[in-house]
Amino acid sequence: MDAPMNEIRHVEGGFQIEHEGRRVAELTYHRSGPDIVVTHTWVDPGRRGQGDAKRLVDAVVAYARAEKTKIVPLCSYVAKVIRGSEFGDVRR
Repeated sequence: MDAPMNEIRHVEGGFQIEHEGRRVAELTYHRSGPDIVVTHTWVDPGRRGQGDAKRLVDAVVAYARAEKTKIVPLCSYVAKVIRGSEFGDVRR
């Protein structure tokens, strides 16, 4: 059975997913000038493979688009996901 879709929260320096009051996934970033520098993505081992990391990347991409800025992906997972041409508008 698939895990329930939990809300993504935008917090100071990142995005988080909580399940039953516990943080189960996060993406961290900091600002460098106008850019969003994504440094880390983490998903609880029990939830890996369920799409949480991709949902976090989608959230930071939407945030970058809303802010009309670029993402500098220091996190290898984020770099891999936003490699495609559909992310050219936000990828630095």
